[in-house]
Amino acid sequence: MKKKSGFVVLSVLSGILFGGAFAGNKLYDFAIKPKQRSDADPDSSELITRGRRWVRNHEERRDIYINSIDSLRLHASYIPGKENEHHYVVLIHGIWDSSEGMGIYAQEYEKKGWNLLLPDLRGFGQSEGDYIGYGHDDRYDIIEWIYWIIKRDPEASILLHGTSMGAATTLLVTGESLPENVKCAISDSSYTTVKEEFLDVYKTLDPKIAIIPSWLAMPLLRFEVKVRAGYDFYKVRPIDAVKNSKTPTLFLHGDSDDFVSPSMCRELFDAAACKKEFCMTLGAKHIEGVWIDSKKYWHKINEFLEHNNF
Repeated sequence: MKKKSGFVVLSVLSGILFGGAFAGNKLYDFAIKPKQRSDADPDSSELITRGRRWVRNHEERRDIYINSIDSLRLHASYIPGKENEHHYVVLIHGIWDSSEGMGIYAQEYEKKGWNLLLPDLRGFGQSEGDYIGYGHDDRYDIIEWIYWIIKRDPEASILLHGTSMGAATTLLVTGESLPENVKCAISDSSYTTVKEEFLDVYKTLDPKIAIIPSWLAMPLLRFEVKVRAGYDFYKVRPIDAVKNSKTPTLFLHGDSDDFVSPSMCRELFDAAACKKEFCMTLGAKHIEGVWIDSKKYWHKINEFLEHNNF
């Protein structure tokens, strides 16, 4: 009888471990493995698609490559400005996209005559990498790009402008010690912490992916990420980074965002120690503000830049 009971317990434990490993692996593939965007993938707006084509076909565009601190080959598109030669914007894209997705923003900054740098985050576009870092390693990559600019132009004045995961990366960068050349930052639709964002998204997933309760799923995914990608996503916390920031920051969000909660924007704004401004776009879902109410979006950005003498 004891042997039979022991066998049953062992079978149950084995089933739990096997099921947990399967679930962790499935979650890792969904959340951490980069997925390259193809031209067949639809954009949320035709304006985004036009922006992609604009970047790709720009006659002045140059491919730039640097090495990350962990020896990955990173790519960016660089488009030189024609008027304000010392003004630069680093445009940082979101998840499952590439630098071309920031074309809609680059077009507007080109009108100002600025120099444009559009990096591919690691694992996306032409940059090497086999996992999504949600800003963890990407912040150091962006700092490398900042120094690439400064080396070619010591008088550079730099603006960071990121969307979604790129916005979180922007905020994580501002939490680091930065050169004075970095004058301002714009965060469009950032999450407060990766853990909280994962929990929110997990509730909306197909049951084929979300096959176990969230209280078990998060620790399992955390373990998978630590083992396979080498970082702890519980520690990726833009809300802590902004507490150390000295970079004037504009926080943007859409009040109808159903991917990253609009409440996170307010939390980030309230926590930020830097000079800061805030703008919520009515009726805009995730990173839709730039085309839902373009006039308001760019008016607020221009106002913010003027307030900071940029």
